[in-house]
Amino acid sequence: MSIDLLDRARTTLRRLGTPRPPAVDDGPSLVRLLRRYEIDLVLDVGAYSGAYGGMLRRCGYEGRIVSFEPLREPRAELRLRAAEDPYWSVLPYALGDRAGALTLNIAGDAGVSSSALPMLPRHRAAAPHAAYTGTRSVEAHRLDALWEGVTAPGERVFVRVAVQGYEREVLRGAGAYADEIVGLQAGAALVPLHEGGAGFDDVLAHAREDLGLTLMSVRPGLADPRDGRLLQCELILLREDTPDPSEQVPAQVPHAS
Repeated sequence: MSIDLLDRARTTLRRLGTPRPPAVDDGPSLVRLLRRYEIDLVLDVGAYSGAYGGMLRRCGYEGRIVSFEPLREPRAELRLRAAEDPYWSVLPYALGDRAGALTLNIAGDAGVSSSALPMLPRHRAAAPHAAYTGTRSVEAHRLDALWEGVTAPGERVFVRVAVQGYEREVLRGAGAYADEIVGLQAGAALVPLHEGGAGFDDVLAHAREDLGLTLMSVRPGLADPRDGRLLQCELILLREDTPDPSEQVPAQVPHAS
C-alpha cells in the first residue's frame, strides 16, 4: 500500500474519533506563520510515520525537519518519507523529562494514539478502537541533552509535540534551552484523557509563562462522536520578539534650520 493510501486510511480512522495532526487544509496557514517568524528548523516530537512533516513540505515549508519517533514500525515508514529529503532527519527516540527506558502503551489504532500515560475511560469511550493493546519499552532522552546535536547556531526552532498527554514532560526536558524555542505546537486536552496528563490550562500556561510564547491559533483535534463534544485541540504559539516591518513607525527626519 502506498504512503498516500495509508494516509487516507488513517484520516478515516481519525474522523471516527482518534486524535489527528493538522489536516492538509490547515497547512498553508501554519506554514505562513512559520515564514512570518522565520522558522528554519522544526522538531517533530512523536512524528509517527511522518504525515506532519509531509504536510509541511506539501505546503511549502523548506527548512530543516528533525523527527523523533521511538516505535519501529511507523519509524520505518517515516524513514522512507525522509530518505530523499536532505533537510529531513529521523531520530529513534522518545523525549521526556528524564533519560532512560520509557514504557509506551501501544494503542489499537495502529499505534497512532500510543502514550506513556494510562488512558482514561473517557478517551476509551470516545475512541474504543484506540484502546491499548500492549506495552513496549523505548529509549527516551531529554531535549536539552540532544539540543546542540540537532540544532545549529542561529536557527529559529519550532517544536511540534504529539505525545498524548505527555507534553509537560517533553517541554520540561528542554531545560536551559527553553528560551531558544521560538514556536510550539502541542496537543491540549479539554477534559482528562490520560492519567496525570497535561490539560489545556497546563499547556497554555507553561507556553505563555515559562516559554514566553503568544497564542496564535487553536486547531480542533479529538471529538467524541457520541455527542460531538471537542475533547482535545492543538495550540500553536510563537514568540513575538521580531518587530513586524509593516508596523514600525518611520523615523522622523529633522528639518534643516
